[in-house]
Amino acid sequence: MGSAPLVRRFRCLNGACTAVTFVEQIEGLTMPHARKTPLLRSVLLSIARTLAGRPGARLAALLGIRVAKDTLLNLLRTMPDRRVGPVRVLGVDDFALRKGDLYATILVDLAARRPVDVLPGRDVEPLAAWLAGHLEVEIIRRDRADAYAEGARTGAPQAVQVADGWHLWRNLAEAVEKTVGSHHTCIRSAFATSPTTELEMAGGRTQPFDPPDGTRNCLRRPRRLVARTRERYAAVQERLAQGKSLTAIGRELRLDHSAVRRFARAANIDELLVKAVNRQSLLDKYKPYLHQRWNEGCHDIPRLHRELRGLGFPGDIQTVRRYLRSSKERDLPMTPRPAPRPRRMVRWIMTNPDRLPTGDAQALKEIRAACPHLDAAAGHVRDFASMLHNRRGDLLPGWVDRVLADDLPALHSLVTGLRRDQDAAVAGLSNSWSSGQVEGHVTRIKLIKRKGYGRAKLDLLRKQVLLAT
Repeated sequence: MGSAPLVRRFRCLNGACTAVTFVEQIEGLTMPHARKTPLLRSVLLSIARTLAGRPGARLAALLGIRVAKDTLLNLLRTMPDRRVGPVRVLGVDDFALRKGDLYATILVDLAARRPVDVLPGRDVEPLAAWLAGHLEVEIIRRDRADAYAEGARTGAPQAVQVADGWHLWRNLAEAVEKTVGSHHTCIRSAFATSPTTELEMAGGRTQPFDPPDGTRNCLRRPRRLVARTRERYAAVQERLAQGKSLTAIGRELRLDHSAVRRFARAANIDELLVKAVNRQSLLDKYKPYLHQRWNEGCHDIPRLHRELRGLGFPGDIQTVRRYLRSSKERDLPMTPRPAPRPRRMVRWIMTNPDRLPTGDAQALKEIRAACPHLDAAAGHVRDFASMLHNRRGDLLPGWVDRVLADDLPALHSLVTGLRRDQDAAVAGLSNSWSSGQVEGHVTRIKLIKRKGYGRAKLDLLRKQVLLAT
């Protein structure tokens, strides 16, 4: 056993001193004016850094350490920030402190693969001020937000801005979805001309029965939702023509502001009716069989319901009875082949054709043959995917010109934005840097926020984000 460490005691020569004596500190065991030993402090800091306040206090209690949750949070706030070295490649993205209301910005060193700072808000000034103190930044990988573009241009004019490829692809998918929605009527008409085969019915197709005129039952009565959507669209457009604001229209029609904005921005009524017409019911998958049995003369609804239950129908008898209520004296029409939902068509268009199943590839081929606009849009998607995959950003200006030559308003809006940010878009299609790790840190922040149990204000959240790696 080693001997105990020896310390010296000093006596104060000032007679008015209340301490009288002073003792040397033992390195690693005591600190001046501290109520905790360095070892205990490091343990509590590790707990606070990992679990924050309340969960950390519970773990400390199990370890025999009595500590309040606020003490742990205060200890965490006293930890010094890690030193930020030179940052050559910077990733910038936003995340929600309170979704839809309050946001912040995370900065990630893409070369070192760790966050270097968390800024309040997602505005120009904080980013520009941070970049002004880091003139060594050469590349800024960001999404296409105007605030980040302006902040990078102001704070780091020497840096090359790179629009993230994933965000570019997502923007393209959103434009394609709008295009599909505005041209879904011709797709429904094309699919309505061919009936559902027994093979498709047995294969368990999940797409809903999709009548071409937006109707619900066999007598083709208009859906109430469709009629209401038409009325509201007409009312909003009429008031917009009168020069009224969206707020005034919402107040007059008693509609939410987001609903008024959706009606105002819609290019036509078909774009709004896509979701209303394509609402799925439990009975949709079994309508071909139900129509066949009804036309064979079986009008016993309880029996039909039992047969459908045998096929896997999860609904009750009232669902079948309501559907067949007005069909006592007439045959049901053959069920048309259901048109795919818009989201499904977008997925087909955005997927590599070599990876599409045979059935989906055939359906997409029929869609492109039925609608020249969607055929053109699919061609532009393939060209864009080739640019992105082969890193040929230099081909973007020619792609933009080809898109503008076609009658595709949603894609025109996309290329208008790309022209404003063309240099960053070209660099994004040519550069190998990705913001995937930035998105990973944003996902980790969500976990940190939940561990904070509502106490994760920005200063505390920033500490945990920067110290947790």
